[in-house]
Amino acid sequence: MNWQSNWRALVRRCMVGVVAGCACIAASADTYTQTQHPIVLVHGLLGFDALGPVQYFYGVPSELRSGGAVVYTASVSQSNSTEVRGEQLLKELQTLKARYGHTKFNLIGHSHGGNTVRYVAAVAPGLVASVTTMGTPHQGSKVADAVAALTGSTGTTGAVAAVVNGLSSVIATLSGSAGNPQNALASLKSLSTAGAADFNRRFPQGAPTSSCGSGPAVVNGIRYYSMGGTSVGTNLLDVSDGFLVASSVFFGFEANDGLVSRCSSHWGQVLRDNYAWNHIDEINHVFGLRGLFSSDPVSVYRAHANRLKGAGL
Repeated sequence: MNWQSNWRALVRRCMVGVVAGCACIAASADTYTQTQHPIVLVHGLLGFDALGPVQYFYGVPSELRSGGAVVYTASVSQSNSTEVRGEQLLKELQTLKARYGHTKFNLIGHSHGGNTVRYVAAVAPGLVASVTTMGTPHQGSKVADAVAALTGSTGTTGAVAAVVNGLSSVIATLSGSAGNPQNALASLKSLSTAGAADFNRRFPQGAPTSSCGSGPAVVNGIRYYSMGGTSVGTNLLDVSDGFLVASSVFFGFEANDGLVSRCSSHWGQVLRDNYAWNHIDEINHVFGLRGLFSSDPVSVYRAHANRLKGAGL
C-alpha cells in the first residue's frame, strides 16, 4: 500500500504543478498590455470610434484590454482642422480624468489622429505620458496637395467639400457623435504640405532632426514614437486597395502606404517605417485583410503596449 500512497501523492503534486504553471502563464498573458496609464486610440480622417460592432482600430481595443490595458477610443470630428480635433480630444481626456481619476494618458493616433494627439501633447503636456503616431502625414500628404490643386483648377472645391462634409456627418451620426462639427476644407488644409509645415512650426515637439530621420524620443517628459507602412495593394479581396493604388501615383517612386510617404510618417523615435501595410492595413481593416506574409497589426499594437508598460508608462 505504501507504493500506492506515494504514487497518489506524486500525481497530486504533478497536478498542482501543472495547474500552478497554467495559472502563471495566464497571469502573465493577462498583464502583457497593462500600462500604468490608460491607452486612448484616436481615429483619422472620416474615422470613428465604432460603427455598431465595427471598430475603427479593428480588433485592437479588445485585444489590448484582454492583456490588462485600460483602453478608450476617442470620437472627434471626422473632418476638421487638427486644432479643432485636438481641442475635442483634450475635452474628452479632461472628462475621463474627472470621472475616473486618471492623471495621464498614452495617446495613439492613426493618420490625422496622429497630428491630433500631438496637438494635445503640446498644449496640455501634463495630461500625456506618451504619443504614438501610425501612418501620420507629419510633413503633409501629396494626396491632399493633389486634391486641393485638382479641385481648385476645376472649380469643384466647394462641391467636393460638401460631399465630404455630408459623408462625415453620416459617419458621425452612425457612430453616435452627431454633434461634432465637420469642415472638409479645414482638414484638407491641415493635411496639406503647407498646412503641416505651419503646424510643425507651431508645435515642433518630437520633430525629426534631419531629413527623413528621427526626432527626440522624449520632450517635456513625454515619449514620442512613430510607425508606418510602405505597401499599397496588399490583398485582392480588400475593396480599399484599389483606391490606395490609385492615390499612390502622386508619390512617384517614393515609398508610401497609399496616402502617406515613409518619411512623412517619421516623428520622435521611429520604431519602424516599412511595415508591409497600406494606410488601411495600419488599423487592421478592411476586417483584417492584409498581405499574406505581413505582420499582424493587432500583435504590433499589443507589443507596443507592452513597450509602454516596460517604460513605466
